[in-house]
Amino acid sequence: MDIRHLRCFLAVAEELHFARVAERLHIEQPPLLRAIKELEEYLGVQLFVRTTHSTRLTRAGKLFMEYVPRVFTALQQARDSVKAAAKGFHGQLRDALSDGITPSRFSIFLALCRQKEPEIEIRLSEVPLVQQIKGLHGDLCDVGFSPVG
Repeated sequence: MDIRHLRCFLAVAEELHFARVAERLHIEQPPLLRAIKELEEYLGVQLFVRTTHSTRLTRAGKLFMEYVPRVFTALQQARDSVKAAAKGFHGQLRDALSDGITPSRFSIFLALCRQKEPEIEIRLSEVPLVQQIKGLHGDLCDVGFSPVG
C-alpha cells in the first residue's frame, strides 16, 4: 500500500464515480481501477460495491474512510514540522479554535507562549466544536479552545 492507493481510495470514496475521479486525478480509468483493486487485495477486503450504474462503500470501506484522512493529516503535520525545524523551530503546538473564537482573541495567549517557548511553532486552525473534539481524540491537535456558554 502506498500514498497513491490512499489518494485514489479517498477520491473514489468522496465521488463514488470512477470516471469523474479519473478525470479529476488526470489519469485513465484502468490505472485507477487497478489501484483500488491492489488496495483491496492488500487489505484483504472489498472497499466498494460496483455496478454498471453505481458505486458505494462497503462497511469496511466506510470504516477505512474514517482513517485515511488522518493519514494525510499526519503526513502534512510531519511535513510542516520538518519545515519548521529547518527554520529553527523545535516542535509545534497545534491549537484548534471552535466556532465563536477568533485568532485575534488569542493575542495575549500567543504572546505569552512565544515569550516562554520561542522555539515552538504555534499553528492555529478554526474548526467546528465537533471536529475539534475529534481532533483532540485523534491526536490532530494538542489543545482546543471554545467560547464559554
